[in-house]
Amino acid sequence: MRILCTNDDGIHAPGLKVMEAIARALSDDVWIVAPETDQSGVAHSLSLNDPLRLREVGGQHYAVKGTPTDCVIMGVRHLMRDHRPDLILSGVNRGQNVAEDVSYSGTVAGAIEGTILGIPSIALSQAYGPTRRHDLKWQCAEHHGPKVIRRILDVGIDKGILINVNFPGCEPEEVEGIALCNQGQRTQELLRLDEREDGRGIPYYWIAFERKPFTPGNGTDLWAIANRRIAVTPLRLDMTDEPSLTRYAQAFE
Repeated sequence: MRILCTNDDGIHAPGLKVMEAIARALSDDVWIVAPETDQSGVAHSLSLNDPLRLREVGGQHYAVKGTPTDCVIMGVRHLMRDHRPDLILSGVNRGQNVAEDVSYSGTVAGAIEGTILGIPSIALSQAYGPTRRHDLKWQCAEHHGPKVIRRILDVGIDKGILINVNFPGCEPEEVEGIALCNQGQRTQELLRLDEREDGRGIPYYWIAFERKPFTPGNGTDLWAIANRRIAVTPLRLDMTDEPSLTRYAQAFE
């Protein structure tokens, strides 16, 4: 099995090393094509106004000056064009990609692009621990990742579907199981703008989130991570809402 790995945190991100270790537990034929720099939050964007610069980092390891989507296209359509990958793994992301994160995530976008190209694709993310960015339990993803991926591949991934996997922020032995989840939804009251001033008194802003008590909906990816479950969520490319389509069709008859 030939595996293409990418991410959105960049070619030197620790999560990419974890992703490679997971991939090598599944196959000896592993390729790495990742962004030259951190591309977190770029979603499913393409570089249309700038050229893509490709740099070989090592054997079957490449950095692309572009987005995760660019990296998947570069890997599949150029570097591996004579022998396409059988599987695309995107991650392991620094921090969870659940609920609305899915819309912004470059990690999920890497899997989306793989799915568009007709290749089974899985996005993987490691949630923060109690102290957030300084407490990532990478060993949780590395330990459980191969088993979860094998199980997904045994079942199969349907055309037009990608799989979003999130590992809880705990030690591997503390994981309470695997949960098949719906995509959750946070309250947008948690979203805020953090206003500051630079040295000249000119204001600037950071998008931030309040750390308030929040009860996630049962059966969602948010609930799974909060309860030390590995969250597995199938996502579809076709975002058409069939009930609304029927309702509007009746209105426009």
